[in-house]
Amino acid sequence: MKEIQLTDFLPTTKKELEIRKWDSVDVILFSGDAYVDHPSFAGAAVGRILEGCGLKVAIVPQPDWRGDFRDFKKLGRPNLFFAISAGCMDSMVNHYTANKRLRSDDAYSPNGQAGFRPDRATIVYSKILKQLFPDVPVLIGGIEASLRRLTHYDYWDDELKPTILKDSGADLLIYGMGELPLKEIASRLKNGESVGNLKDVPQTSFLIPSNNISEYKNDHSIEIFSHEECLKDKMKQAKNFRVIEEESNKIEANRIIQKINKHEAVVVNPPYPVMDSKTFDESFEYPYTKLPHPKYKGKTIPAYDMIKFSINIHRGCFGGCSFCAISAHQGKHIVSRSEESVLNEAKALKDHPEFKGYISDLGGPSANMYKMSGRDQNLCSKCKRYSCIHPAICKNMNTDHSALLKLYRAVDSLSHVKKSFIGSGVRYDLILHKENDPRIDKSHQQYAEELIANHVSGRLKVAPEHTSDNVLKLMRKPSFSMFEQFKRIFDATNKKHGLNQQIIPYFISSHPGCRQEDMAELACRTKQLDFRLEQVQDFTPTPMTLATEIYYTGIHPYTLEKVWTPRSANEKLEQRKFFFWYKKEYRNKIINDLKKMGRNDLIRKLM
Repeated sequence: MKEIQLTDFLPTTKKELEIRKWDSVDVILFSGDAYVDHPSFAGAAVGRILEGCGLKVAIVPQPDWRGDFRDFKKLGRPNLFFAISAGCMDSMVNHYTANKRLRSDDAYSPNGQAGFRPDRATIVYSKILKQLFPDVPVLIGGIEASLRRLTHYDYWDDELKPTILKDSGADLLIYGMGELPLKEIASRLKNGESVGNLKDVPQTSFLIPSNNISEYKNDHSIEIFSHEECLKDKMKQAKNFRVIEEESNKIEANRIIQKINKHEAVVVNPPYPVMDSKTFDESFEYPYTKLPHPKYKGKTIPAYDMIKFSINIHRGCFGGCSFCAISAHQGKHIVSRSEESVLNEAKALKDHPEFKGYISDLGGPSANMYKMSGRDQNLCSKCKRYSCIHPAICKNMNTDHSALLKLYRAVDSLSHVKKSFIGSGVRYDLILHKENDPRIDKSHQQYAEELIANHVSGRLKVAPEHTSDNVLKLMRKPSFSMFEQFKRIFDATNKKHGLNQQIIPYFISSHPGCRQEDMAELACRTKQLDFRLEQVQDFTPTPMTLATEIYYTGIHPYTLEKVWTPRSANEKLEQRKFFFWYKKEYRNKIINDLKKMGRNDLIRKLM
């Protein structure tokens, strides 16, 4: 590995600009994460994309937002604009548990230490920059901004909030994965256009005066209920969500317009067409060092340690789980890297001084969706389904695992790779699906065998999420019987190959529609499978998910029927204790609760 120089990183200080002999920079990026120069980190990815457009780019990681704002002033005024990303995680999810308790650590900060970013980092950073440099355009993006582009429920303040553009004062919002809009914006600003002239850029959002709405209305635009209407009527918020989700999942989407108040409205332009593999490959070909900035020498960045020997092979997820925002941000349609691009990244690992031959993950949002898409794209272009696999796998979806098997084997054939593991969650419903095509069905069987025999690092992560069919239907997840079927395959394959591996299931409590009795039955069914659950969590409402809309409105946006939801801290704790039925401190409480339910049968099974 060649010796890394300070100038191989994006500059972060005035001194680093002087070393490069730069008098000024075109773009200054502010990030809520530590600066790790790796494509998995939002700040680095945005910086390298803009650098690839021929711009001089600097990054200020985790600026101090208290005191005299010196971190916001130290690099001066950029020639073109400021760019803001709260980081790879929503700052509120990063800071607080589902019970709204402050977390004691932050995986994206040096030594995992909390306190390096503010709550609602996007808003805080933007307001400071607008105060200091009122005439410089501010662009916001990343998952925090992306999922708040329209009226959304805020769990931490327990209120409905307008688009984040309103509270932040930013000039333009880029939603979703931002390569394509960033490239167009950079090119046009570089050529002398103003930010105010960029209102035709796809995948962006911006504010306009309410009396200008007619300028943005056409046959391909939808005006949804205003923010003020949604504040007064939860049914209107529920109806809005269905429109927003359907437009987010369409290949040919409409522009969305929403009034905020009498004076302002927000416009959300439709996204770019689905990216092709060649363009996606380019996102991984920038001159990343794949290392934390030297300023962190002697410190660890936990999130980096988790992914430094992993390889992202695709983007997007067509699962449509009701509690997950991946499709709202990354898109429903899968964009896969070419085999050549993945192999080039795997080959480069041999130069990393710490690489011992083990790739921790060849994965994506769901591990086994690589190169999957609809057979007839004309049908896909007309589709607005929230999921390609729920309530049943679409007949147009090609679930062939052959390309993924070929990729695994190509990576494993590299001389310096001892083993590649799959650390991302696996969709077992895709593996178990019968297409009535012998070749494709055989690929499913081969994938299960290959995965379990050769790519599990002792523990395989899967996410049944619940055992109750009623709750799973609301979650948009398959029946638990499918998990039981997959576990039988997992156990049989382990036995066949003489392996002693574990399957680690993920479960959620307090999801909309989930009652105490559902949790009691979950405890019984998982006990029967010899599980003592580890990977569990309470449902956390986050913006732009179906489950969050149900949590806030009490209404299912697609059926418009009422759905009971546990909301109080006590209701959540009463559900969570069933995960830990085997702990002495919960035993008497669980027995008493089951007696009140009239479920003595569950007491016998559980205790």
